[in-house]
Amino acid sequence: MSKQATCTKSEPVVKTHLPLDAGFKALSKTVDPFGILSSQLKAQLAWAQHPQELWRVASNLSADLLKIYGHGARRMLGLSEGDPEPRNPDDERFADAAWSDWPAWDLLKEHYLLLTHRLQDAVAQTPGLTNHERQVADFWQRVGLNMLAPTNFFWLNPQAIQRFVKTGGQSAVTGWSNFMRDMEAQNILMVEPDAFVVGKDLGTTPGKVVHRNRLVELIHHTPTTDKVRAMPIVIVTPWINKYYILDLTAQKSMVKHLTDQGFSVFITSWKNPDADMRDVRLDDYLLQGVDEVVRTVTNLCKLPQVHLVGYCIGGTLVSTYMAWANRHFGPDKMPVAHWTLFATLTDFSHPGEIEVFIDEESISALEGLMAKKGYLDGNEMAASFRLLRSNSLIWNYWVSSYLLGEDLPKFDVLFWNMDATRMPQAMHSYYLRQMYLHNRLVEPDALIIADEPINLGRITQPLYAVTARDDHIAPWTSCYQIRRVVHPAAPVRFVLSTSGHILGIVNPPVDPPKRSYWIGEPTAEQSAQDWLAQSPKLPGSWWGDWAAWLNARTGAMVPAYGARRRKFPALADAPGTYVLEK
Repeated sequence: MSKQATCTKSEPVVKTHLPLDAGFKALSKTVDPFGILSSQLKAQLAWAQHPQELWRVASNLSADLLKIYGHGARRMLGLSEGDPEPRNPDDERFADAAWSDWPAWDLLKEHYLLLTHRLQDAVAQTPGLTNHERQVADFWQRVGLNMLAPTNFFWLNPQAIQRFVKTGGQSAVTGWSNFMRDMEAQNILMVEPDAFVVGKDLGTTPGKVVHRNRLVELIHHTPTTDKVRAMPIVIVTPWINKYYILDLTAQKSMVKHLTDQGFSVFITSWKNPDADMRDVRLDDYLLQGVDEVVRTVTNLCKLPQVHLVGYCIGGTLVSTYMAWANRHFGPDKMPVAHWTLFATLTDFSHPGEIEVFIDEESISALEGLMAKKGYLDGNEMAASFRLLRSNSLIWNYWVSSYLLGEDLPKFDVLFWNMDATRMPQAMHSYYLRQMYLHNRLVEPDALIIADEPINLGRITQPLYAVTARDDHIAPWTSCYQIRRVVHPAAPVRFVLSTSGHILGIVNPPVDPPKRSYWIGEPTAEQSAQDWLAQSPKLPGSWWGDWAAWLNARTGAMVPAYGARRRKFPALADAPGTYVLEK
């Protein structure tokens, strides 16, 4: 689809009072808690209050439709070339040659693309709405338009019809079987639930669970070299998914890569919360999670400091911990020497596409769901993220599984993505409100966490920060703001990788290189775009640069050690027990 107009928070808001605002609020609290219907009604009423602008949009649409019909007539006569409404190259729905070679299919495609693009443009230009109201209306309209694409219907999809004929109807039989499979799973599956076994196919790097409490297991991975760097690496993973995203297959495992490079690696595996954990707070994740893990590793290794790593929401927690620890312990007793962030937000003023779910009404509705169970179900949260990319993460599987009767791909990242976890009610409500809705983490001393006022400006330890150019969950320009909120004197090495939230991080070195990255050391005054313009672009994976950066800071090589050697009992073999909980 064409790239539509974007409304930013910096634009002036022209707010037209709508007489039915009270009715919209009542609707939101009852039958439409997430604002799906009310957002569309608001946009329609806003246009109704501006009839001249509406007439202009309608007239332009009518003229464009006439062009499409003229194009279709010329195609029938073999006279027309080119598409009056070209598809976005990234939109794979109409990539099959039948959509261009056959005039009837071409007319259907052009008609759908024209209506889609013009309706999206119209919503983006809706007068009298706030920026956020436009974004919400545009999002839910786009979800509906994607659902109504002709590719999603058997008799309107030439690929489905051709495959039915070619297979003698077997594709329809298989498609129905796939549909019944997903009905039973209550989900549109992206990968078979038994495609992989954690501990056998994924998460296979050897190690021992050396610590366990009610929130987290700590895994110490077995060294693969005779000597290791003296200072250990402690990785805090996101509890929004399972830890083994950083330990997929041997070829993709960051954990294995680090151990093979001579580092001693510890990693967190979070418990999958249930209703009994409804009152677990962010404070608990900091104290019983990060702080207890860091203290365990320093005691095990008999060293005063570690290198601390955080990924995604785990990185936000690590950033919070770094601010907390600098105040709680003071600079002389700080247990972290330096740290790394992967795809991490600390400034939530522009959190990306998830912003459509961030308002008082949506969060209140979500809190209502959590109050009934004591947690947010992982599948419910995953569904929200899939809606942000509904064509690739929902309708692509609808078409391939049901209309084409294809088997699900055996893809490790998709399997991990479907292996969802739950969020404790108290923690998740606090996180959504204080971080996303109010953006208080970047306000000095605005949050009191674990009895300490949090100020990221107290952080002086060297930082290696990695982001991804196509990350729609943690936009790289927002992640870049960490440079501005830590202490101006803190050394920061910043990386921008190609690809997205997962593959920009799970980015092992391969030959020939699949990806590339920009790297540099921005100043506190430098903007993200200025930094990018001045930073070199290098081919391959940033993993090598990170290893060199760590080697310079993690001490001398010492004899490798395991858990038993230091008298820490091995509670279980890796991948542990928490990762297997459903």
